[in-house]
Amino acid sequence: MIAIEKQYVQWSENNDLHHARWLSASAHLPPARLVLVDDKTTADEAYRLACAGTSMLYRGDFHNARQLLQAITRRIERTEQRSEKRRLSKAASQSIEKSKDIPNLFHQQRQTTAQRSRLLSRLLLELDADYISQLRRAPEFNKACIAAFGALDKEDKTCVLSFRDLQGALGAAGWRDKGVPIKALDLSIFPHYGVFAPTRHEYVQLLLAAPSPDDCATAYDIGTGTGLLAIVLAQRGIKQIIATDLNPRALTCAEDNFERSKLDSVQLQQADLFPTDAPLANLIVCNPPWLPAKPTSPLEYSVYDEQSKMLRGLLQGATQHLAEQGEIWLILSDLAEHLQLRSRDELLSWFIDADLSIKYRLDTEPKHGRSQDKTDPLYAARSNEITSLWCLVRKP
Repeated sequence: MIAIEKQYVQWSENNDLHHARWLSASAHLPPARLVLVDDKTTADEAYRLACAGTSMLYRGDFHNARQLLQAITRRIERTEQRSEKRRLSKAASQSIEKSKDIPNLFHQQRQTTAQRSRLLSRLLLELDADYISQLRRAPEFNKACIAAFGALDKEDKTCVLSFRDLQGALGAAGWRDKGVPIKALDLSIFPHYGVFAPTRHEYVQLLLAAPSPDDCATAYDIGTGTGLLAIVLAQRGIKQIIATDLNPRALTCAEDNFERSKLDSVQLQQADLFPTDAPLANLIVCNPPWLPAKPTSPLEYSVYDEQSKMLRGLLQGATQHLAEQGEIWLILSDLAEHLQLRSRDELLSWFIDADLSIKYRLDTEPKHGRSQDKTDPLYAARSNEITSLWCLVRKP
C-alpha cells in the first residue's frame, strides 16, 4: 500500500497559531485561506466566502453548522438552475441537436458536480484526536470516523475535515450497519467507507442465468469491491474462487462480507487485475468501471476508468490466465456508448485485438431511479441504457 504523506492546516485564533492534521476524502489540498465562522454567520456570507475560495472553520452549535451547509447547498442549486436555463436558451437559439450535445452535457454535469463538491467542502470542523467535536450538541461519531479515516497518530492532537466528509463517513457507517439488500441472492451486502456500494445490482440476475463453463474448478473475480460477484460464484457452487482488488479498503470489505456469508472457498489477493501464483481460471468475472473518464477523487475510481485502462488491461491479459476452454464474463453497461464516450465498434475491436470472440450476451434494462427521471439532462442516454454480460472465449 502506498504511504500517503500527512498534511496539516494552520490558522490564527485568539492571537495563537493553531495547527491540526488535515483530512480530505476527496484528496483536496489543505485550505490556503481560512476564517472562523459561527452561529451568527449568514448563509449569504458563507456562500460568498466559499465562492471566493475561502474555507470556514465552524465554531458554535453543531446543528446550526448542518443547517448552514444546507442553506449553502440551496444557493448552489439556484445558481445551477439559472445556468441550466441559460444553457437551454442558448441551445434553442443555436438549434443544437440533442445527439451532438450529449457529450458536452456529460462533461458539464461532471464539472458542475465537482464545483459543488469544492464549494460544500469549504465548511470545516475541528475534531480532537478521538474524533470528538467540541461544538455544542455534537453527536458521537468517532466510530464512523475511525472506520472511514483510521485512528489518528498520537502526535496529532486534533484534525480538521470538511463537514461534507463527516457526513460521508456517517452515511457509510449507516450502509455498513444496515447493508444493501440483494433480492436475487436473498442476502445483504455490507459496503465499507471508500468501497462502491452495489445499489445497482440488476446484473446479478445475469450472473445467475449464465450457463457455467464445463469443469469450472477455478474462478477469478477481478476488482472484487464488496465481494458481491465472488459470493454469486460461490452460491453457484464453484469450489475455488480467487478475488483480487488493488484497494485495501475493498479487500477488508470483501473479507467482512465473505465472513458474514460463511464462505471459506474464496481467497483474497491484493493485485492490479490478475492474481499471482494461481491456477489458470476456468472463469474470469469482472465488473469494471463503466465510464471512460478521469476520476477526480479516490471515491470515483469505481465509476470512472480513464481511457478504459482497466477494461483494456483485463482484455489484453485475460488469455494468459485463462484455461483452454475457459470463459470471461464481462459485466458492462452501454451508457458510455449513449454518452458518446466510447463506440460499440471500439469495444468490439478490443475483443478482437485480445484474441477473444463473443460466445453469447445476456442483457437487462436498468431499474434505478435516474433512468426514469425525465428532468435529468442526460435522460435520453440513461433511459436507453442496457447492462450486459458478455461471455468471451478464446478465438477458435
